[in-house]
Amino acid sequence: MLVGIALGIALLIKTFLVQAFVIPSGSMEPTIQVDDRVLVNKFTPWFGWEPDRGDVVVFKDPGGWLETESGPPRAGDPPVIGELKTALSWIGLLPKEDEDLIKRVVGVGGDSVVCCDEAGSVTVNGVPVAEPYVHAGNEPSTIPFDVTVPQDHVFVMGDHRSNSADSRFHLDGPAGGSVPVDLVVGRAGVIAWPYAHWGRLGGSGVFDTVPEP
Repeated sequence: MLVGIALGIALLIKTFLVQAFVIPSGSMEPTIQVDDRVLVNKFTPWFGWEPDRGDVVVFKDPGGWLETESGPPRAGDPPVIGELKTALSWIGLLPKEDEDLIKRVVGVGGDSVVCCDEAGSVTVNGVPVAEPYVHAGNEPSTIPFDVTVPQDHVFVMGDHRSNSADSRFHLDGPAGGSVPVDLVVGRAGVIAWPYAHWGRLGGSGVFDTVPEP
């Protein structure tokens, strides 16, 4: 009975409060490394929270994104172990992997997001954004774009710009590469494991000077 209660509590926490996700690719390096475990806050969306510029968010595949988001090959588990891991992931006792994506919000509904200006920077509503989190040696983007983000959507990019199949790769989609807010699972707040990588995510302040659209 105690095991059943514990599993029920774990399921409630995973469904409504916090969920762990394992990062399968390097698209968010150096901020988040491959196989890092991040904790995602699923509680605030219940109270009307919406993603903001600079937030690192986990979201469901809008359609075909996972096919282009590559990660290192992984060794398969024996069938019994694989089924056990699936069950534990479902109730939140193991991190979930390879079913969702994680990126940084660069633009929200109504924003004009353009790459790039004469200095090579991404601009949001006409203001160039200095992005200290971008992987060393990467340009802000080698793919030009000029997007007005639809309402109730977000335009997302990985911090490892040369290794991230993000909104820029889906510009021909129905929302110009933007992700519907209702597909956002929650905000990634903390790298929880390994301990050497522990740290808070988001809140960098680089979008503070960006005006409203």
